[in-house]
Amino acid sequence: MELQTDVTGASMHPIVHQPALPLDKIILGDNCEVMRTLPSESIDLVVTSPPYDDLRTYGGHDWDFYGVAWNLKRLLKPGGVIVWIVNDATKDGSETCSSMRHALHFQSIGLNIHDTMVWHKINAMPLNDPRYEPAWEYMFVVSKGRPKTFNAIRDKSLLAGKTSGGTQIEADGVRRPKNGNGKPVNETKVKQNIWPTSVGGSSGNHPAVFPEVLARDHIVTWSNEGEIVLDPFSGSGTTAKMAKHNGRRYIGIEVNPEYVELSEQRLLQGVLF
Repeated sequence: MELQTDVTGASMHPIVHQPALPLDKIILGDNCEVMRTLPSESIDLVVTSPPYDDLRTYGGHDWDFYGVAWNLKRLLKPGGVIVWIVNDATKDGSETCSSMRHALHFQSIGLNIHDTMVWHKINAMPLNDPRYEPAWEYMFVVSKGRPKTFNAIRDKSLLAGKTSGGTQIEADGVRRPKNGNGKPVNETKVKQNIWPTSVGGSSGNHPAVFPEVLARDHIVTWSNEGEIVLDPFSGSGTTAKMAKHNGRRYIGIEVNPEYVELSEQRLLQGVLF
């Protein structure tokens, strides 16, 4: 350990060297082991989609949710955000609700559930189960305190330019004029938290490539250029690719060497929405 000295050469206190972040790399290894080597409060944003229950094997690798959650909390900067995109398997006629347990655990270790968003799969694969076709997944926006960044994506207002009007029922049950009554409606409005996007399909040997547009929209919403985006389940490298193409630094962690090779190939490609 190196010791800091004063002008007389006397020892004062040890200098603790923080490990350098392995930026703009896809790291092969177990995500918990790799994350333990990274300095605390060094990550601005996490965008990830972990394996859902046992719906797919992804090479037969297990993972430790509780270890991942602890490491992510430690690595997040104050105001940092985790976008946790998950779904549930159906076993013996019942959904597992693992995704809900994930969200509640994040909350129990002191993180905020800032928003519960939905990815609407507009081209979801039809099934033959005795239930309505599943066509969405959770996108939990988990934050370490209040999110420090929110670059809102905006959609065109359906009533742009028209005069606002109408009434709304307040908490006391009384119907009153809406706020802004009589004012022109803005040209745009903040995008709703249900995001319709096509399923990503497959790429190479990866069975479920994350949609690039979904990763891009979360990255530009919850981070700024030059900030660091982490994906501890990097898979085919979609989060890393979209971070790179939107001026962010990235770190991907992936346990399957075939997916690491696939990621490196995709990082050399252009962007396809």
